[in-house]
Amino acid sequence: MVKINKIYTRTGDDGTTGLVRGPRRAKHDLRIEAYGTVEEANAFIGQARLSSAAMPKIDRVLSRIQNDLFDVGSDLATPGVDDPNAEYPSLRARAVQTAWLEKQIDHFNAELSPLTSFILPGGTALSAALHMARTVTRRAERVVSALADIEPETNAEALRYLNRLSDLLFVLGRVANGNGAEDVLWVPGNYGDVKKG
Repeated sequence: MVKINKIYTRTGDDGTTGLVRGPRRAKHDLRIEAYGTVEEANAFIGQARLSSAAMPKIDRVLSRIQNDLFDVGSDLATPGVDDPNAEYPSLRARAVQTAWLEKQIDHFNAELSPLTSFILPGGTALSAALHMARTVTRRAERVVSALADIEPETNAEALRYLNRLSDLLFVLGRVANGNGAEDVLWVPGNYGDVKKG
């Protein structure tokens, strides 16, 4: 269990930060950027939850996701190869978490009509907030992908989890728009009013 007694330590005043293991790294290191962007996505999901009380099914899903994202962040903050004989195994993103996201996608998407165009972020406040969280999750995915290129031992499940999460947030954004009835559709080359529906 994590126990935090002191908020500031001054150890990062030199522009470095500590990880779960290994030497300190610069605060602009790609690994720090990776779990920092995951944390940012989590914060945007928290902000979306300010609008989700009227949709408890979505709120429960978002609550679980916030917790799982801490697992993903811990995974990314733990570089190197795991010791199979370690007394305490490293906390890693697991396939069961990604599979749970897929189950939620299938469940919520079953109620949606097929898309006839790309969707613009908007409609309801909750949908817009979920799209914001989705775009930050996509950025986290890009950063983790770049990290895996230079540190191949990076857990591939973290990348898969973020990929599925952005898909789920897209689907939930449509659910929050009256199951797509209030989706704002992209009209290519349209210079007049944007149409709903």
